Amino acid sequence: MRTVKKDASRPDRAGEFWKFKSLEEMTSAEWESLCDGCGRCCLVKIVDEAQASVRYTAAHCELLDLDACRCTNYARRTEVVEACVRLTPEVVRRVNWLPDTCAYRLLAEGRDLPHWHPLVSKNARGTIEAGISIRGRAVSLAGVHQDGLEEMVVTWVQA
Repeated sequence: MRTVKKDASRPDRAGEFWKFKSLEEMTSAEWESLCDGCGRCCLVKIVDEAQASVRYTAAHCELLDLDACRCTNYARRTEVVEACVRLTPEVVRRVNWLPDTCAYRLLAEGRDLPHWHPLVSKNARGTIEAGISIRGRAVSLAGVHQDGLEEMVVTWVQA
C-alpha cells in the first residue's frame, strides 16, 4: 500500500493529487486522468503463468484507435472484448502485466509519475513525444493470426 502525505498548506502542490491521495481516494476523474494514453496495456500479451513472465506483442486490441491511443468503445470495452480488464486499485496491485511506465503501476508501487506524463508535463502529447506511445508501432489484432503472435514479440515494452 502506498503511503501518502497530506499537506493542504502546499498551494504549489494543489494540482498534484497523485502525490497526496491513495489510488482508492481518487475521484473517478482523477483516476481516469492517470492514463497517459500510451496504449501499451492494449497490446496483446503472451503470459507464461508457470514462469510468471509477460511478453508484449506488436498486436493491439481491435478497439484501440492507434492514432489517438484511446479505446473506441471505452464504456463497453469489457463487454465487447472478453480479455479486457477494467483497472481498479485492487487489480493494479494484483496483475503483473502492466507496463513499467504505467502511472497506475508506478503509484501503486510508491513511485512518482515520470516527467513526460501529461499530468506532470502539462503536455497532452508528452507520452508521444517521449516515445512511450505505441502510436505507429503496432497493428490491430483483427488482422493477425493467433499462430503469428510469437513472431510479433517486442522488446520496447516491459512489464
